[in-house]
Amino acid sequence: MDLPLAIDLARFQFAFTVSFHIVFPAFSIGLASYLAVLEGLWLATGRQVYIDTFRYWLKIFAVAFGMGVVSGIVMSYQFGTNWSVFSDKTGPVLGPLMGYEVLSAFFLEAGFLGVMLFGMKRVGKGLHFTATLMVAFGTFFSAFWILSVNSWMQTPAGYAINEVGQFVPADWWQVIFNPSFPYRLVHMVLAAYLTTAFAVGAVGALHLLRDSANRPARLMFSMAMWMAAIVAPVQIVAGDMHGLNTLEHQPAKIAAMEGHFETRSGAPLYLFGWPDMEAGETRYAIGIPKLGSLILTHDLDGELKGLKDWPREDWPNALVLFWSFRVMVAIGIAMMVVGFWASWRRWRQTLYEPGWLHRCALLMGPSGFVAVLAGWITTEMGRQPYTVYGLLRTVDSASPMDAPAVATSLAAFVVVYFLVFGAGVYYVLRAMNGAPPDNEPGLNPGEPIRAAGVTPAAALDPRPTISE
Repeated sequence: MDLPLAIDLARFQFAFTVSFHIVFPAFSIGLASYLAVLEGLWLATGRQVYIDTFRYWLKIFAVAFGMGVVSGIVMSYQFGTNWSVFSDKTGPVLGPLMGYEVLSAFFLEAGFLGVMLFGMKRVGKGLHFTATLMVAFGTFFSAFWILSVNSWMQTPAGYAINEVGQFVPADWWQVIFNPSFPYRLVHMVLAAYLTTAFAVGAVGALHLLRDSANRPARLMFSMAMWMAAIVAPVQIVAGDMHGLNTLEHQPAKIAAMEGHFETRSGAPLYLFGWPDMEAGETRYAIGIPKLGSLILTHDLDGELKGLKDWPREDWPNALVLFWSFRVMVAIGIAMMVVGFWASWRRWRQTLYEPGWLHRCALLMGPSGFVAVLAGWITTEMGRQPYTVYGLLRTVDSASPMDAPAVATSLAAFVVVYFLVFGAGVYYVLRAMNGAPPDNEPGLNPGEPIRAAGVTPAAALDPRPTISE
């Protein structure tokens, strides 16, 4: 039995399925909140543009939500097939947390999803809005429980070990609110909002390039750019706080992310380089002197540990972490720049005039998904060679399995995923390519303006309202 190869294949299989899965919850968390805001603005103002935009994104949300559910169910089976020892050892702690996610968050989403999707003309406006709010809250609550599970694997707390070697809960409060959980939850939820904002902004930009007078497109682009300008800087601060927490609890991960093999004071911040795991050095490094220590210790001469302070068998893959982390950070900075650029154009009252801003926003459409994947690669690869950091090694977590069996199931996953989810993504992209309907009164020549809560002058004014 070729166990090391089987473990590598099992890891790749889980990485493949979770990579497909995470992009859909990241999108649906942000999109559910966006839909709730749109419906709330429609109820408050009566403007047709809000409900038109709501309906446009509702069908896209339904597909993304469905693909997220299906891909998540598939992942859970791998705990039993490929990682049965991990399931046995951690089940008393992680099993209830995942059960709470299903019983609370998923049931909340599923219970109100039908009303949200099909109840607009069947229930009152208040009940429908309540259903939308419950779906939005359910997506957030789902992230709460899943991040608690994953964070416990990164920074385990509140546990004891029983006589058969299982982790058992000793303090549920410490288990759920483990040391890294608050930082990771905030970082992930903000990432979901930014992912959705740039997807929505890209669709708005696409249709503004085709028709700069389309009001739903203007609304999408304006709201997305508000989100980018406000949330991207907040995300950078949240990421810095998360990094400091990681330095405290997982210093080897930070050493790998920064490409530091030697412990040193006044460590540079490497912008580029090629960490060589065999040689134990970062080749071709280009860095800013002492900035690494300043960022991570808030001291120009602060000491940062290098990977050589740990046994080589405990090293995470520095090459992967170094570059996945930089991809994530670079995208975050680009998001902030686009948000500030849009704010300047808004101040100049040229936000909707087609130009390079819209082309850049269109190009940035998938950037949030790439950043989310890069962030999760950094998080999960950085935990290696452990499944429960410092306590349970990956090599000791796997089921007794043969490499050919894992390879066969992996091949089946690849084929089915690309067929099923490829079709779903194609439908979503096709829906995004369709122009949003522009049914607000007062657009056609000679048509009387009757938008509730909007004066004729406001309806004709191409500039956005405060809510837009």
